[in-house]
Amino acid sequence: MKTLSLYIILIFFCTLKISSQGILPFVNNFSKQDYNGDNQIWSLTQGEDNAMYFANNSFLIRFDGVKWEKYTLPNKSIIRSVFSFEKRIYTGSYNEFGYWERIEGKMHYISLSEPNNFFDNNSKSEEIWKIFELNSKIYFQSFNELFIYDQKTIQKKEFPFQISYCFVVDNQIFAATVRKGIYNFDGVNFEKEETYNVIDNNIIYGIEKDENQYYFFTQKSGVFVKKNEKALMPWKHALNEKLKTQIIISAKIFENKMLIGTAFNGLYVVDLKTDEYYNVNRNNSLRNNSVLNIYVDKEKNFWLGLDNGISHVVQNSPYKIFLDNSGHLGTVYSIAKYNDGYLLGSNHGVFKALKNQLELIPNSQGQVWNISAINNKFIIGHNEGTFKFSANNQYEKVSNLVGGWNLKENKFSDGYIQSNYIGLYKFYDSDFKVSKKLNEKMKPVSDFVQLSASKILFTDGYRGLYKLELNSDDTFKKITNLTEKNNIKNDYGIMLFEYKGTELFYINNQWFFLDQVEEKLKLHEAFNQQFKDIQEIIPINENAFMINREGTLYIINQYKDMFNWTPIPTQYYKGKLINNKTKVFAIDGKYLVNMDDGFLQIDSLNYNFQNQKIKIEAYDSNNKLVHKEEAIPFKEQLSFYVISEYFGSKKAILYYSLDDEKIIEMTTGLIEFKNLSSGLHKVKIFTIEKGNYIEIEGFNFSVLNPWYLSVWMKVLYVLLFGFILFLYYKWNKIKYVQKLKLKEEELRHKNEISKLEIQAENKLKIQEYEKHILENQVKSKANELASKSLSIVKQSELIESIQKILDSETSSANLKSKINKAIKINSINKNEWKSFENNLLKSNEDFVKKLSHQYHNLTSKDIKLCIYLKMNLSSKEIAPLMNIGYRGVELHRYRLRKKMNLDPSENLNVFMNNIL
Repeated sequence: MKTLSLYIILIFFCTLKISSQGILPFVNNFSKQDYNGDNQIWSLTQGEDNAMYFANNSFLIRFDGVKWEKYTLPNKSIIRSVFSFEKRIYTGSYNEFGYWERIEGKMHYISLSEPNNFFDNNSKSEEIWKIFELNSKIYFQSFNELFIYDQKTIQKKEFPFQISYCFVVDNQIFAATVRKGIYNFDGVNFEKEETYNVIDNNIIYGIEKDENQYYFFTQKSGVFVKKNEKALMPWKHALNEKLKTQIIISAKIFENKMLIGTAFNGLYVVDLKTDEYYNVNRNNSLRNNSVLNIYVDKEKNFWLGLDNGISHVVQNSPYKIFLDNSGHLGTVYSIAKYNDGYLLGSNHGVFKALKNQLELIPNSQGQVWNISAINNKFIIGHNEGTFKFSANNQYEKVSNLVGGWNLKENKFSDGYIQSNYIGLYKFYDSDFKVSKKLNEKMKPVSDFVQLSASKILFTDGYRGLYKLELNSDDTFKKITNLTEKNNIKNDYGIMLFEYKGTELFYINNQWFFLDQVEEKLKLHEAFNQQFKDIQEIIPINENAFMINREGTLYIINQYKDMFNWTPIPTQYYKGKLINNKTKVFAIDGKYLVNMDDGFLQIDSLNYNFQNQKIKIEAYDSNNKLVHKEEAIPFKEQLSFYVISEYFGSKKAILYYSLDDEKIIEMTTGLIEFKNLSSGLHKVKIFTIEKGNYIEIEGFNFSVLNPWYLSVWMKVLYVLLFGFILFLYYKWNKIKYVQKLKLKEEELRHKNEISKLEIQAENKLKIQEYEKHILENQVKSKANELASKSLSIVKQSELIESIQKILDSETSSANLKSKINKAIKINSINKNEWKSFENNLLKSNEDFVKKLSHQYHNLTSKDIKLCIYLKMNLSSKEIAPLMNIGYRGVELHRYRLRKKMNLDPSENLNVFMNNIL
């Protein structure tokens, strides 16, 4: 039973047909999480500032391509309609209408209805469901009334019946009533249009004109057409019957394209020239199938207001998408033209994409690497072998060679060469049943290029570049590891590329070419200058190729010696590229790039981005607009919104740099900077042209110094520094004064000590002097005493001798002779005197030495006189000692003064005593 179930499932999968939408414009969807609002988008418009505005229930939503903004009315009522005219954005809501103006990066609302008391005291319940313009007048339409604003006054008109919407066609206003027909409003009166009676019982959701035909879009009866004077007729198109069941709720005609929004199946886009159409719905790209409103922007792309979110249909673009959202297709590796559609080789098998249907070819399940169209059949490199798919839908295995990565026509003889899991093989017949192995070992070969009939360069699935040489009969001759021979150690993941007859090799982030004579890999100057740091290089044709650099695809066209880089916007393939397996398939003048779940179609390789206006809006952390050249506080977070005037494919890929540092690609249009250093800064915005960065916009600003380095703080620092210096000065001054006082005190103490020392020394000297004087006086007194004593002794002896003589002698003659004899006996003899003088000199030896040293011309008598003077003897007392008279002593004293050059007033006794 289990086996039977698996068999049934397999049969079902093999015959599976999946509804496919074919190639569609890219659709960018926005949910309420993106714009942080409500579900329904009731109305939308594009402002003069190029931003899109949406009526989103309680919010007015603004989107500039980078930043979403959300605003509410003062009365918080639901916004049903929005319309742009000149620089104002008009909105209508419940019992309220007015306009918004953008000031300093914010929208500000001015009410028009409130000053005129149109809805005073809420006596009426009116919602403004549509706003339109005619002849510079703005019309606000509810279901019952029409308010006409001529930029000065507002006029109110009441409808004769309840209406659905008003429509402006050929400068006429048509009011479509609810099942009461269509009325024409001439500015004063409403008149019934009888020619449209056939749709009177319908609710009209659109009246549009294309060339000379009028189209009326009814809710449930489809589309009606009126041409010239002919009667109103149902639209003769196969789609019309389908529309009757899907409920039309919005419509627009633009440049021969009819846009029909339905309640149940998304958007239909009809080409009125060819009657071809496509349907964009939830199954293939939309977020929601209920298209409430349609708007065509300045780029001729479509914006859809949905019952749940917003969709942006980029139809005016050289890029389109084939996408299978069911997951059945898988990752596409190869594409080939098949009838009016394509054969797609994926990791799930081989699929036919025809007439909006995706069908898996039976028995083709598995990994498909390559599909090559050869002689009305398709050769398929499959994980399980090499297969053939013929025009009669027959799918069969032609070879057991597995994993055919590449199949190329032999350049130098008949047949084909295939690289696969086990090596290089040559097929000799058109049935691909006879093959021959070219390389010796069982080695996977991912890519190859023929140099000649006997030489092939190839890379394996992992590393190395090899040259294979063959004999004339295609048998193996020799194989050379070129990277090993050229001492290239890092040779993993080599890319092989042929460009204008030259074989190029991308090895370890460098481009080489082969010098076949020397078998040397040499650097290729031009490619190393232009195409380093890439992930993939993808051939397109002889004159163009594609580069994958950091996830962005660039189409490269060469003009003379210049390479022109055309970036492909990343939103078309972000997260869907197949690393190292990206290919470009040229089919019917278009170029298809394989991706996950489908492929990208490029209509032209020479698409150039128009010069576009770039605006930079900067906001601080408080969401306050920052102007150019403005200064912001230190450490303030700054957000830069780099806004292009375009939303679609014309929007170029942008790059930025700060202060001429590294140029970085912008992925979201938002640049945020934190912790910027103080000083001047500049943000530069670039695009790429011919591989070079071209500056297109700049924003200069400055960051203030931190608060502690602001001007006032610097002034404060100066004042504080000055105050500190002042305090330091005062402190130093106090210390200096204290030091001076201490020094003065110390000096005073030193002086006192010195004074005391001097006094003590002087006192000691005086004491010594006094002692010396006393000693001299003692000596003098001793000498004097000795002299006196000698004199007294002599006198006593003389008196005693005389007394004895007197007592013993009676005779006067003998008495006289005996007295004379006694006097002579008692007189001092010369020896005694000599002895006296010697003692006198010895007792004053120091005095004599100093005196003799100072006065060299003194005689012995002079020295004796000086001694007697030092002993304070008077002239009378000196006279007998010197054995001269009084006058002789005085004369001697006089002469002594002369020799010593003494002033007459100088006391000799004092002078002699002062000689130390």
